[in-house]
Amino acid sequence: MENHLQDLHEVLSKVQGYVYPNEIELNWSILIVLYPYITGLVAGAFILASLERIFKLHILKPTYGLALLTALSFMLVATMPLVSHLGKPLRAYEIMVTPHLSSAMAIFGFVYLWYLMVVLLLEIWFDYRRDMVIWANETKGIKRFLYKALSLWTTDISPKAVALDKKLGYIVTVIGVPSAFLLHGYVGFIFGSIKANPWWSTVLMPVIFLFSAIVSGIALVMLIYILLSKIRKQKIDMACLDLIARYLFYILLIDFVLEGLDQIHRIYEAEESFEVLHMLVFGKLFYTMFILQGLLGTIVPLLTLGTFQFVQPKEKIRKAVYLVTSALILIGVFFMRWNVVIGGQLFSKSFYGYTSFKIGMIGTEGYLMAAVWIIVPFIILSFLLWLLPPWKKKDEDADIQEV
Repeated sequence: MENHLQDLHEVLSKVQGYVYPNEIELNWSILIVLYPYITGLVAGAFILASLERIFKLHILKPTYGLALLTALSFMLVATMPLVSHLGKPLRAYEIMVTPHLSSAMAIFGFVYLWYLMVVLLLEIWFDYRRDMVIWANETKGIKRFLYKALSLWTTDISPKAVALDKKLGYIVTVIGVPSAFLLHGYVGFIFGSIKANPWWSTVLMPVIFLFSAIVSGIALVMLIYILLSKIRKQKIDMACLDLIARYLFYILLIDFVLEGLDQIHRIYEAEESFEVLHMLVFGKLFYTMFILQGLLGTIVPLLTLGTFQFVQPKEKIRKAVYLVTSALILIGVFFMRWNVVIGGQLFSKSFYGYTSFKIGMIGTEGYLMAAVWIIVPFIILSFLLWLLPPWKKKDEDADIQEV
């Protein structure tokens, strides 16, 4: 009896006001925060790569290959937070073999496979096929075997074959841009279509998710490019970096306006849920929304990047500022996902109470598991950079050899 009272006291300590019994414990935790966050990084990195290929912004070429490999690395891990969250993860494959077309999550599975198998892998293959043939003849051991296998044992690198690769790669990229929009816009659609939750149910949710995804992906590639150049002790292409920062500023500004428009619309409508959402925003979500997402993740980067459009300090200062700014943007977008996923579950559908949320260190929904799915994409990226170094490819672009 005493243990039962202690458990009851512990449960009630999480509750403020009146909540329904099924709302005391949150169903979606930090892994579901990571799911749209990682997916967004994929979409943003791919769109940055497409600027060079489709819109002929060759000044971005130093980051083209890096952006593609970054997108692939994170794409391979994008579904793993979801799988880890499942009670029976070994049944995850059933979403593909027993499709249910009325399920938003099932449709996302098909969108994911389309983007991974048809778009990303094909574009990287067409882009690297000639180089893999050349590298297969210059290396020995396991690398030689990997290059031959990945190039499907083709040896034709004649000008005609290379031209065909470029043409097909261009077509795949053109298809890939709307696919990237669909990939992350669909993630926002999943949240925005939940009518019972006024924090999520807005037609702007897919658009906000999409633009924040583009912002985070571009910031990630910028961060990796700067750090990788430092590690390799290579000179950073400042013209490329400045152009990335300019596009990052424009898209971040659009994202900020869209999120502001969404909040203004809520304030103007002031529906029955307004009071509870107002208390949520200025209470439990104050630090994550106003400080981490709003101030550090949006306002500071906007002011900094906006200033650089008119006044450009020395290269050394710009590099340092770009590094810090990209990191702040990544933090801001993460907490935007946090505020949507976690914040949308903290208030009761009765509009008369709140529950609390605390993450443990270990367990399937703990910090360590979340850290694993953040670190694994960087491990994959390290392997891909070792196998398919974009800087080496750039040096060989002028050499078309026949084998």
